[in-house]
Amino acid sequence: AVRANDVSVERPAGHVQTIRIAAFTRGVGREVRDIMARSPEQHAGGIVLDLRGNPGGLLDEAVETASAFLMGGPVVTYERRGATLQRLTAAGGGDTKTPLVVLVDAGTASAAEVVAGSLRDRDRAVIVGSRTFGKGSVQEPVRLPDGSAIELTVGRYRTPSGRSLDGVGIDPDVVVSADRQPREAEQRALTVLRGLLAALPASAYGADGKPSSRGWKDKDRG
Repeated sequence: AVRANDVSVERPAGHVQTIRIAAFTRGVGREVRDIMARSPEQHAGGIVLDLRGNPGGLLDEAVETASAFLMGGPVVTYERRGATLQRLTAAGGGDTKTPLVVLVDAGTASAAEVVAGSLRDRDRAVIVGSRTFGKGSVQEPVRLPDGSAIELTVGRYRTPSGRSLDGVGIDPDVVVSADRQPREAEQRALTVLRGLLAALPASAYGADGKPSSRGWKDKDRG
């Protein structure tokens, strides 16, 4: 396994990589984009993006992370009280070919839900696990005269399809009960990836029978 700050990478199966994000701290988005750009043959069999227990963090890092798997387009919108709707979009150049599964649970919150919600709404990923926390509010600290601070809710996040996350969360496409061992969700994610691979045309495989990154492009041109 390779770990850098809040991002770690493992290879649970041949040609499959698990990218685990503990929180969206500064630099996480760039690290995820770098992982996807390096040695694409290592994840030709699919990516598991593990956001379980991720409480959120910096929204711009979440948007950059989602950008690693999207080719432009909306990631999240939010509306501050008394202000116009703000729309944050993905940067160009993301990997839209590699099969992608996102693991979530009740500890997946805020910016982590933004990533999962955007990838699901854009038909880019299959969500596996249990319902997320449901924290879709935009908060800002307000300093008080005594030097302390309080967090005030100033707006709400919405996914690309317009769904609010606050108090609702995200229901996975493939549900794994929250009382199951974490390993069961991980195994289910790998099973889903195998199913996505099985649906690919023969051109997705090289002469050695292994998944080929060129094959995703062939499928995409379809």
